Amino acid sequence: MIRINLLKEEPKVPTAPKEAEGVKERKPFPMTSLLGLFFVIAVAVGFLQFNALKKEKTLLDAEQEKKNKLRDVTSKLQTVRDQQVLIVRKISLINLLKSQQGVAVNIMDELSKHIPYWLWLTEVNFSKQQVQIRGRAVDNNLIADYIYSLETSPYFQNVNLRSSTRRQGRGNEYFDFALNATYISPQISQPSIKAQEKGN
Repeated sequence: MIRINLLKEEPKVPTAPKEAEGVKERKPFPMTSLLGLFFVIAVAVGFLQFNALKKEKTLLDAEQEKKNKLRDVTSKLQTVRDQQVLIVRKISLINLLKSQQGVAVNIMDELSKHIPYWLWLTEVNFSKQQVQIRGRAVDNNLIADYIYSLETSPYFQNVNLRSSTRRQGRGNEYFDFALNATYISPQISQPSIKAQEKGN
């Protein structure tokens, strides 16, 4: 027998698919994946730290190299300064020796200018502006005259009698004497006079 449905069919409302069909069941995240992730992060952090340390070491090496170069420059500069001091000392010594070349001549010239008759010199020593004079005279008055005459010289100051001893030889009597005096260099005395003139 044939059935005919005369009623209008109701449209079928789509139904939601069953959860079992639409969504697969979630599985727990595997522990090995977590460990792998941590390992990757640790490697990345280690790599970054290694690069940072390498960069710091490079900077430190560069600074150390600069410091070493600076130390070399400082050492060379100190050597140059030491050499400069030595050269200045040598120049000063040469200038001093040049200035004293004529000292012996000046001293002997001044000493001989003031020698009275019957007085003669036996020895003259000069050191550090100090003149030591030894000689002989017929009497003490001649020695006193010689001291007074030397004190009038612009080249001598503080002329002092150190000793006077009576001697006899070949039937003659004489006196051995020793004097001290300070020599005033003309190179020293002249600038001071010029300075005084400028001041006036």
